[in-house]
Amino acid sequence: MPKGLSINDVERKEINKVYQKLVRKIKPRLKGNDAELLKKAFQLAIKAHDKQRRKSGEPYILHPLEVARICFDEIGLGPTAVISAILHDVVEDTDVTQEDINALFGIKVGRIVDGLTKLDGLYNVESPQAENFKKVLSTLVDDVRVVLIKMADRVHNMRTIDAMPKHKQLKIAAETSYIYAPLAHRLGLYKLKTEFEDICMKITDPELYNEIALQLKQSEADRTKFIRNFLKPLRTKINALGFPFRTAARIKAISSISNKIKKKKVPFDEIYDIFAVRLIVDVDVEFEKNSCWQVYSVITDTYTPIPERLKDWITTPKGNGYESLHTTVIGPKGKFVEVQIRSERMNDIAERGFAAHWKYKEVKSNENVYDKWLNNIREILDANHSDALEFINDFKTNLFSEEIYVFTPNGDMRILPKGATALDFAFDIHSDLGYKAVALKVNNKLVPMGYKLSNGDQIHVTTAKNQKPKEDWLKMVVTGKARSKIRSSMKEERRKKGELGKEALMRKLKNMKVDFEENIDMLVKHFGFTSRPDLYYAISSEAMKVSELKIFEIENNKLVLKESEKGDIAPKDEPAKTKVVQNNRSKILVNGESADQYEFNLARCCNPVHGEEIFGYLTATSGLKIHRTNCKNATHLMANFGYRILKAEWADRVSSNFTVDLLIIGSDTGVGVIQGITSAISDKLGINIRSFNIEGNEGYFEARVSLVVINKDQLNVVLKEIRSLENVTNVSRIDKT
Repeated sequence: MPKGLSINDVERKEINKVYQKLVRKIKPRLKGNDAELLKKAFQLAIKAHDKQRRKSGEPYILHPLEVARICFDEIGLGPTAVISAILHDVVEDTDVTQEDINALFGIKVGRIVDGLTKLDGLYNVESPQAENFKKVLSTLVDDVRVVLIKMADRVHNMRTIDAMPKHKQLKIAAETSYIYAPLAHRLGLYKLKTEFEDICMKITDPELYNEIALQLKQSEADRTKFIRNFLKPLRTKINALGFPFRTAARIKAISSISNKIKKKKVPFDEIYDIFAVRLIVDVDVEFEKNSCWQVYSVITDTYTPIPERLKDWITTPKGNGYESLHTTVIGPKGKFVEVQIRSERMNDIAERGFAAHWKYKEVKSNENVYDKWLNNIREILDANHSDALEFINDFKTNLFSEEIYVFTPNGDMRILPKGATALDFAFDIHSDLGYKAVALKVNNKLVPMGYKLSNGDQIHVTTAKNQKPKEDWLKMVVTGKARSKIRSSMKEERRKKGELGKEALMRKLKNMKVDFEENIDMLVKHFGFTSRPDLYYAISSEAMKVSELKIFEIENNKLVLKESEKGDIAPKDEPAKTKVVQNNRSKILVNGESADQYEFNLARCCNPVHGEEIFGYLTATSGLKIHRTNCKNATHLMANFGYRILKAEWADRVSSNFTVDLLIIGSDTGVGVIQGITSAISDKLGINIRSFNIEGNEGYFEARVSLVVINKDQLNVVLKEIRSLENVTNVSRIDKT
């Protein structure tokens, strides 16, 4: 953290104003000695952070104060969380110790601050980020406030990320996309999730972000007028129902619009749900459901509904507690309009998620909303993961955004992620049911274990006493619970088998009259295993035989390799020398210096073009790979292997050729489609076409074109020219899998 001058008088005055504003807001919620602890926390934090400044140059204390405000204002947390938020960085970044926090503020605040403090000494682990993620996520089942404060911390860091260097922005955005945005969704914090995704897109794909933002701004006046006309005939009719209501409009997030453009292969103008109209009724809990359906009836009497677009999350709330009635109707001028109907309570939960859930815990529809999910998290935490990355990957599968509803033979409903299989269902019911599953029936029909379930399926599981999980089961499940339980069972089975291998090895070394403990680690290293259990298991499964020890002789009670067995092979722990490759295709700077010091290549998954924003990923075996910052693999690489990421940029002058693959979609008029596309690319722009493949069907065509361009600017000219063709509806880059 940057060190600077102490806080001056002008800054101190501004800081006190920020603090007093926070105090005024939270004052009605203060009880007991909360006010005293709040003041004490502020005084400790301002003293501890006195000489620390953010990258922007402002006093660091403003950050924890803003995090505290977000906790209260935007997430809805109480005084304990606000106090903890003010203190969240003092142990990590100053001389204040965890013991000091416990003594001054009590064990409750102490535990939260401890959960928010990063782990030290993580440089020897595979992924320091994953270890810290695991520590924070592990607090979910004990005190969810740790995660919620961490969310507020991340929100403020993202809002002020412009002060950071670009390469650090990319890493932070990757972490946010990988864990924080999905977690915000799972906790029902939709506003934060949307903000996370939009800021990440602004960092990784600024051109598309700015293009969509401009289109939204240009269409704002027309959109406002349309919504006003849409609501006009509804207001009188809903007023006649006799209960208060209000209206609001929700504009689709820029990142969501981008995803839809890419997924549906349609232009901005053809996305019908860019906005949704929200109708919020103010009624008591017992009248909510009936009132929402009454409003639905008014809307569908006024406008023609699209039946398949009805989503009833009032009768069956989402797994994160979200309740709302969604329908799509045909509004004025034939435009599709999504309408969301909900109560004030439902809207509060939709806005504040997990934090609001506790406020309405007595409401029947909210009973155990998160308890089942937290139980799944608890089971994942209890599983024996080989490393933090394995834990994070299992955890992420519990952050699903799309759900299916399936049923037990007795009619009990279970919520699973979209894509879940029959075997996932068995583990979701109970671990033992999953372990011993031998046959599964879906809707009374026998199906494979990996059969993907659909909404409304009823599943019956047949078990056998001697059944045990197998390695190929991991390919048949998608949920974190199932994966962690299968792995845990296999590890236990592997450990038991390994004991037999260990006994065989101990007997062999005893017969050779050498000490087991003095030689075992050398044998593990020599034969290329990562751990002792791996060596034991290899012996028990006969992948390795103890007779292979004949290549050793004994010196001073230790095994040493015989002279006749020694070759010219370098020891396994000697690092391979960097191979310098002169790459004439492109000139790239890595950390400000020529990339020629590395063996580097452009990543084939995203084929970066000169001028596009890039980063370097130092692989374990294949040298340096150069990726686009918006590559589909970027988030995973940066979030989990940040220490392998290198800052990369193009040199100013490049004379190179880059291959780009495009997908062109349009209406097949039957005449001149191919000629029109090839003429625009080759004849008009003089671009070399490497390959061209086109398929047409019932008035629709898809063309896949491979081009050679010299830089990003030339590529943008090509894209603009193709989009201008009369029969083309969409053109996009193709990333390889």
